[in-house]
Amino acid sequence: MQIIYWLLIMIMVVGVIGAVVPGLPGSGLILTSIIIWGILGGSFAAIKTPLIVTALVLVLSIGVDILASYLGAKKAGASKWGQIGAIVGLIVGFLGLLPTLPFGGPLLGILLGPLLGAIIGEFIYRRQLWLAVKAGIGIIVGSLIGNLIQGVLAIAAVVVFVITTWPQVYGG
Repeated sequence: MQIIYWLLIMIMVVGVIGAVVPGLPGSGLILTSIIIWGILGGSFAAIKTPLIVTALVLVLSIGVDILASYLGAKKAGASKWGQIGAIVGLIVGFLGLLPTLPFGGPLLGILLGPLLGAIIGEFIYRRQLWLAVKAGIGIIVGSLIGNLIQGVLAIAAVVVFVITTWPQVYGG
């Protein structure tokens, strides 16, 4: 059971990384790992607290992501066009439709796509390059801050899981 426990914790660590890095699964991996532990352990009562905490983290992460992007866009003076451009840029970057470079691949597309999309969307709306660049940077900074907050929330969920399940595994 200890090997499975550590494998699930490693999956949770990938989930923490995914909470910070766009395009990778985050809190969902952590929640799935906790559910698997509950199924294998035969008792959901033992994982009730981490399950509730992680479900809350998942909901909060979605809210933080939306709010951080919105506040970053608002602070930089971005319009809806810039926000829509960032979303389209994320999708295009993720699918690899941006020109590929010898390094980075889809991850670079996920990072550059929203910035370029926001700038293009804002430029189409305002026709002023500097305001478009400023709005694009604001959206990206807001998203990065949101990702860092999501990472902290994901770490908290994993810590709660370890604290509540350690005695089950190691009898401590």
